[in-house]
This record gives sequence, structure tokens and C-alpha cells, in this order.
Amino acid sequence: MIVIRNEAIADIPVLHVVKQEAQQEKLPLILFVHGFTSAKEHNLHFGYLLAEAGYRVILPDALYHGERAQRLTDEQLRLSFWNIVLRTIGDIEQIKNELCSGGLVQEERIGVAGTSMGGIVTFGSLAVYPWIKAAVSLMGSPYYQAFFDVQIEMVKNMKRKILLTDQQLENERQRLAPYDLSLQPEKLRGRPLMMWHGQRDSVVPYHYTYEFYQQIKPFYENGKLKFISDDEAGHKVTRAAFLQTVDWFAQHV
Repeated sequence: MIVIRNEAIADIPVLHVVKQEAQQEKLPLILFVHGFTSAKEHNLHFGYLLAEAGYRVILPDALYHGERAQRLTDEQLRLSFWNIVLRTIGDIEQIKNELCSGGLVQEERIGVAGTSMGGIVTFGSLAVYPWIKAAVSLMGSPYYQAFFDVQIEMVKNMKRKILLTDQQLENERQRLAPYDLSLQPEKLRGRPLMMWHGQRDSVVPYHYTYEFYQQIKPFYENGKLKFISDDEAGHKVTRAAFLQTVDWFAQHV
């Protein structure tokens, strides 16, 4: 039987998904991060299947999402995007640390995954956390600074006013550099990584993810790097993709 607990870990609201009989055991851990404007509950199918496979699964709410939602306008939420990403990267380490302190995690077996914004968080986490054993990004992007530039260009093209000065924009851009895996692919250190992206994605550019795959492919051994391109999919994860996510962690975590 699978147990789903709505609780707070490190003061962060999460869904904690695990087999009932293994709740107090040391288990491999998977942290799964939702997308922008989504919430932890929307990825319960991942949590369920991963828990069935023997993992302890944590689905956190990102800042300003789910139980952490505030009365922000759509514009305020969009302007908070990168703050949310960086905060979530910090959140997953806090969650991991608290679970490890409680003796609930096999610390050498920790995976991170996410959809869309959660995929972006996954790439940034790989850049700063050597404790991640394997990862899956579903329609995310490792190109933090380039994606930041794309977002600013979109705002300009829509004739919206940018509330930051050019210097403030540059400061924000530079703040992303330590998490930009495209600038430091050596931080991967050959850790197992699977990427899935729909070619018709109009939200997170497909070509960045594919270019990154081509960039890092020469540095990987067979079987530790996988890129799945779906020529029919837009910005929505398919059932086949989440089943392959479960298989990936079963192989590598």
C-alpha cells in the first residue's frame, strides 16, 4: 500500500509518498519539482509509480505555488520566476538534509527530477549539488542566462514595460551564472541524466536542450545519458515520458 502524507519538511509543504511498510526505513530518495503555476499534487502519478518501485518520493510546493501561494498578479508571478527557481534549488537541499538527519535516506542514492520549471530547477541543482546521483529533466532548460534573455526579449516584443534598469537586468542575469549548467557542463561529472522535450514546445525552447545534449554527449559513457525527442509533443509531458522517468531512476538510483 502506498501512503501519501501532506506535511512540512524544513517548513516547506510537501507530499511525502512511500510504501506504508517502509515509512521508517532508509530508502533511496527522489525529489520531484512541479512546473510554473502548477503545484505538488499535479505530479502525484510520478510519486505513486516511484514509490511503488521502492523509493521515498518528495513533491514540494515551490515558492508562491500550491500551499505557498500568495495574492500575486500574473505579472508579479512572472517577474518572480527566477527567484522561485533559485529558492526551490535551496529548498530541495533543505528537504534532503532534514530527511537524512532523520535517518530516512540512503544518502548515496538520491535523484532529482522535474517538469518545465522543475526541469530548469533540476539542471541548476546539478550545477551546485554533487550529492545528486542521477536526474531527469522533462522539458526543462540548462541555459539559464540564455533563457533569461529570451524572456526579456519576449517582454519587449509584447511592448510591455520592463520595470528594471539595464544594470539591474544585468545583475539579475549574472546572479544566474553559478546555476547555468551550459556554462559549466563539467559539473555533471558523468552523472546519469535523462532529458525529454517535445519539439513543438512553445514555452521552453526545445533547441537549447538538444544543443546541450550534443555538447555533453562526448563526455558520457554508454547508458548514462539519454535524450528523448518527441516530434508530436508541445509543452506537456506524455505518459511514455513519465514511465521512462521511472525506468531511468530504477536503473541509476
